[in-house]
Amino acid sequence: MGLFSRTKLASLSASTATNNKQSGHHYETLALQHLQRQGMTLISRNFSAKCGEIDLIMRDSETIVFIEVKYRQHAQYGHAAEAVTPQKARRVMKTAQVWLAKNNLSVHNTDMRFDVVALHKQGQQVEWIKSALTEIY
Repeated sequence: MGLFSRTKLASLSASTATNNKQSGHHYETLALQHLQRQGMTLISRNFSAKCGEIDLIMRDSETIVFIEVKYRQHAQYGHAAEAVTPQKARRVMKTAQVWLAKNNLSVHNTDMRFDVVALHKQGQQVEWIKSALTEIY
């Protein structure tokens, strides 16, 4: 069987998932607080659909902003924003379409953008990248 039993491996995996979720929530909260200090208003947090999840949905004046939050503990793995792959960007945009439809809004006549908030150095360094994801409609 190896070093760990199946039960122990399942327990380790569940523990890691819980820690990652807690860590993600912590850094999303830091990003949210940063954006609120910039005058943005929270609309929704962790909106999920079959096609994906959006970390934060906020209003910046009249603009609906869909925000992906990324954190990197070590710079050796690259910039946090680099973790937003083209595939992830497509999922975020698809999920935004679902959110818009659920809220009786249209992609064609809603002022919106897709931002990324990248956190580094235990969340002490926050970089807000406006319009980071290019629309692919």
